[in-house]
Amino acid sequence: MGRLWPLTIRGTGAVLLGLVCLIVAADRGLVELLYVAMLLFAVVGAALFTLFAVRRADGLTRTVEPDVLAVGREGRVTVRVSVRAALASGPGAWRDTLSPGLAWSGPEADSDSETDGAGRGFGFARPDGRARAEGSARGVFPALDSGLRGEAHTVDVDYRVRGIRRGMHTLGPLTVSSTDPFGLVRRTHVLSTRTTVIVAPEIVDLPALSDLPGEAGGTRHAATNELGQGTDNLIPRAYVPGDSRRRIHWRASAHRDELMVRQEEQESTPSATVVIDLSTPRFTVAAMRGPGLDPGFEAAVSACVSAVARLVREGYTVAVIDSDGHALADPIEGGDMAAVEILAIDFATLLTRRDDRLPQLVPLFAGAIGGPVVVIVGHFDETDAATLAPVAHHTSLPVLLAVAPIADALPQAVASGWHVAAIGPDADLAAAWAGAVERGAGHVVA
Repeated sequence: MGRLWPLTIRGTGAVLLGLVCLIVAADRGLVELLYVAMLLFAVVGAALFTLFAVRRADGLTRTVEPDVLAVGREGRVTVRVSVRAALASGPGAWRDTLSPGLAWSGPEADSDSETDGAGRGFGFARPDGRARAEGSARGVFPALDSGLRGEAHTVDVDYRVRGIRRGMHTLGPLTVSSTDPFGLVRRTHVLSTRTTVIVAPEIVDLPALSDLPGEAGGTRHAATNELGQGTDNLIPRAYVPGDSRRRIHWRASAHRDELMVRQEEQESTPSATVVIDLSTPRFTVAAMRGPGLDPGFEAAVSACVSAVARLVREGYTVAVIDSDGHALADPIEGGDMAAVEILAIDFATLLTRRDDRLPQLVPLFAGAIGGPVVVIVGHFDETDAATLAPVAHHTSLPVLLAVAPIADALPQAVASGWHVAAIGPDADLAAAWAGAVERGAGHVVA
């Protein structure tokens, strides 16, 4: 039946049967059939009154755990519906609308069809038990007992949802369909409350960096600070204005006949840089229109946050920049995984930009040799490899990850000193990272 018609198949049959009885009673003069017709009409009328006069849905609250999903990961949604009903009602169905970036993977049901009007057979899972992703989550709404004082009934329904596309997505509105105890009348409540769900890019657990020397090793290094305070050093130095008198080395001062202070050290953290090229020409126009629309750009974003996570675990302070040097986030200190999660949330809505800015990356690394640099690009050809060649000589660990390398671009980058890998949408990012880092320059990881 259509949504505007409140009667179920059973209720419609009762009304038609009552009309037939009424016609036959008038034609044949059978008073008994007249009574039957009146009884059927009265029952249907009472059912209508039960659902439409003394029943209403007051509202709902919806919670998602965890509050931020990652692509490919599941979360639990709990919806609490408040319903006021003076009389009992039969079982019904609920349906919660999902935006295209989410998929239902909730509880299984017995059937793939809606109720027959008597409240039986609700359920929308596939017969083989696999959840369906078709824009809504569905299930059975339980029968409610009578509440003679009209007190509110609280009903909790829950299901599981999976993030399938990066971005900001919504749950709702929720639709609740209920029937009377006899299954004659159906009423549908639409609760328009919507809940925003953030789907962050997937963070792949990349293999640890192998034993790399110097700044590429990722450990904390001691750096001498001539005017600072820290751990004592065995070699004293001359006193300069600003030094604390508590740090005066009296024995050395007496020996040298001038004030000497204890040399001090403090720890410094090595730095690393992760560059993601946000140029639209290196991906597709879809990467600029909305998150999750370009599989190649999604692979690049996932690679970016995954590389940041690995370097932060290694103890680096990591800067995340665009190819023109624009900072995409505040530097993340070594070991601060909470900041990595915040970065992933910020990247849930990351889009590309119009201009090609990859050549602007070279001047940023024109100084002395620094820590590791990970460059993530989309389309990458031989010209780009020649452009980035100087960067490889100013970093202790140059890593280049290309989503769509062209022809001999990666071998040319290897010849310049880069550790390279192709990371298309179907690539195993962890394996590509391990191959690039562990094999080192001179190898191309497909």
